[in-house]
Amino acid sequence: MNKRDLVWKTFHNEKTGAVPVGFWFHFAKDELEDVFQNPGIRDINIEGHRKFFRDFKPDFLKIMTDGYFRYPNEIFNNARDVSDLKGIKPIKADHPWIQEQVRFAKDIAAEFGGEVLTFYTIFSPATIFKFARQETAKDPDTILADFMLKDKAAVLQALKTVSEDFAFLARAVISEGGVDGVYFSTQDVRDPRISAELQRECLAPGDFSVLESANAAGGLNILHICSYAGHHNEAARYRDYPAQVINWAASLENLSLREGKKIFGRKPVIGGFDNTSAGVLYRGSRAEIEAETDRILNDAGTVGIALGADCTLPRDISLEHLNWVRERAKTAAVQ
Repeated sequence: MNKRDLVWKTFHNEKTGAVPVGFWFHFAKDELEDVFQNPGIRDINIEGHRKFFRDFKPDFLKIMTDGYFRYPNEIFNNARDVSDLKGIKPIKADHPWIQEQVRFAKDIAAEFGGEVLTFYTIFSPATIFKFARQETAKDPDTILADFMLKDKAAVLQALKTVSEDFAFLARAVISEGGVDGVYFSTQDVRDPRISAELQRECLAPGDFSVLESANAAGGLNILHICSYAGHHNEAARYRDYPAQVINWAASLENLSLREGKKIFGRKPVIGGFDNTSAGVLYRGSRAEIEAETDRILNDAGTVGIALGADCTLPRDISLEHLNWVRERAKTAAVQ
């Protein structure tokens, strides 16, 4: 069975006799740097995908969008008070930030899509709001929480408005760019003042519009509940998000692939390994990594399971460690 068929069947909960493996990390030194300010990031990113593909030969490819994290909407990015969001408008489909990403997706899909399924990374509008405030003294989650508590209607409307751009991007990278789906990254607002109900009311409508657009384009789409830098999330909050495959921080949240499958209605899942430099995948011996692979698969089974990590791996991780996972998974799958 070729890799495209293997992952397609796995992501439809079909028995395959094999367990696909997918890991990823950033290729640029600073993924938040703006590609329009430093166009060389695009070449670095493409060459990074080539080297990773050549050296690791992944079973599927999550396309890293280093350089495109800065959504160029001045009102959205520069609002100091929630009232500043009220005049917000989408940047529209013909904006270079969208069209260049469609071209980037097309280049990657053309090069690798014949061998593996490709998934284009798109972040939720709320996550992009936080990216734009990474250099502020105040925690970006706190800023967003302040806005939500002051005027939830304004936040809801702003996120729904900018989601028009992300929804178009999701549709275009599939229908025009030729990728097989999107890898949609979202996360909780990490602030104790924000209830599950308020988060749902403000964030979910925009998130749904992006995923529904990707679905309408025929994508096989992955929901990533992002735990980057130890960001905790309540995975169950996302149980009805309209994605076909789910990835969350199994180790950070102490929520196994088996238990997560129950929460998400038996949907196919990706993950199992700690993604940090403290985890066994990064620091472990071959015997330790093989033992962890056995532990994950003995608990979760091998149907509708792809081995991966909680989130993006450190850039300097040894690819040999990732290969140890793949080789051990082959043994588990045939037992």
